[in-house]
Amino acid sequence: MLFNSYTYIFLFLPIVALVYFAINRSKHWVVGKYWLVAASLFFYSYWDVSYLPLLLGSILFNYYAGKALAEKRMGKTALVLSCVLNIAFLGYFKYADFFITNINLATNASLPLLQIVLPLAISFFTFQQISYLVDSFKGAVKHNDPLDYMLFVTFFPQLIAGPIVHHSEMMPQFARDELKLPNSLNIAKGLFVFFIGLFKKVVIADTFATWATQGFDVAVKLTLIEAWVASLSYTGQLYFDFSGYTDMAIGAALVFNIKLPVNFNTPYKSLDIQEFWQRWHMTLSRFLRDYIYIPLGGNLKGELVAARNALITFILGGLWHGAGWTFIFWGFMHGAGLVLLRFWRKLGVSIPALPAWVITFLFVNVGWVFFRAKEWSDAFKILRGMVGLDGIKLPGPLAGKLGFLAEHGVTFGNYLNAVNGSGLTVVWLLLFLPISVLGPNSMDIAERFQFNWKTALVLILMATIAILHLNRVSEFLYFQF
Repeated sequence: MLFNSYTYIFLFLPIVALVYFAINRSKHWVVGKYWLVAASLFFYSYWDVSYLPLLLGSILFNYYAGKALAEKRMGKTALVLSCVLNIAFLGYFKYADFFITNINLATNASLPLLQIVLPLAISFFTFQQISYLVDSFKGAVKHNDPLDYMLFVTFFPQLIAGPIVHHSEMMPQFARDELKLPNSLNIAKGLFVFFIGLFKKVVIADTFATWATQGFDVAVKLTLIEAWVASLSYTGQLYFDFSGYTDMAIGAALVFNIKLPVNFNTPYKSLDIQEFWQRWHMTLSRFLRDYIYIPLGGNLKGELVAARNALITFILGGLWHGAGWTFIFWGFMHGAGLVLLRFWRKLGVSIPALPAWVITFLFVNVGWVFFRAKEWSDAFKILRGMVGLDGIKLPGPLAGKLGFLAEHGVTFGNYLNAVNGSGLTVVWLLLFLPISVLGPNSMDIAERFQFNWKTALVLILMATIAILHLNRVSEFLYFQF
């Protein structure tokens, strides 16, 4: 079931909330939790019920492993083994065919692919449970009830694509009696944030998607402007798609009086790559730092070890996003960027804010080219175009004033033909990309939220426009991870 669907918006979410609070009004708190778990399992199974046993099996294993670790009945070796089993579980479903393909290429073998369909949300609920195991071992988990644990993993707003939540962040909220009853301000604020996210997804991200898809997947070659439009369209699409999903998750959770952690903080305004990762997919960044980078030694063992640790962490982060060499290279790029940033800072040379922002944004944008490309050839097609190797075409009306450029190979005409674009494409890029950099963060808006006729009018307007766009429903990009 998609957040951006009539079924979710008009049936599932309101029914689940109404029944949950009706149960809690009679102070049947445990029944209320059972209801949320049942609703969440139904939500997960709505796509394909065949993978529900895998989710339940993962929950069962990790609950008892975490309980034993918290009670000190198992030690560090058991923690490592439990984490390895989780990674093996993820690896089988996500990477088995990738490794078989590469073995075939390297050895000229003909091993058959397993044709495994990736279970929904496996990357997210696996990482969330690994963090639970580590936190249990450290004594950071205060509650260890099986119902609470199942709710922690399956709570439907964050089940499919995060944010990746710590047990200590979410479950104490479910224990507070005052949060078990409806709160009109939280419901209004939650719906406001939810519809901000829905607007981001179905109005902005899905519009950018048309030009990005045409450029990356359909066009044979791209001229300079077409390539930049394709890459910037994907840069906009990915941000508004995933931050939109996160807003919807946070908003839906807030309807139930549950505050999920912030996952985006206007990352495209970053002045260096480290700041970018402090603002982009913040709960994943936290996981990579706390459970990979720091255990490897962090930056406490010298510059070379710190550089190695950064590269390993981000290569694994790239691999987590997808089973492909382009994802691995994207991770390597960001790891190498952090290493170069550390070296630059050692030199003590500062860069003014505007050039620093330009360098960072261009680096991130080029990185997204590899992240989006299905094949290396797709990435190189975009990059060739971005540096003008496949020609430069300018708008036809400019031929009168700039016709002299024709002798240098510049042509004139439909300059966005390969991305199926128009003048509206340029307007869209000039309007919404600056908003992603300079506009207020959704969470900042939520913090200043006051329910009055003005916010009610904005809410109704956003919701109406977004709902009218549901006729072109598409999945969220991070569902594939």
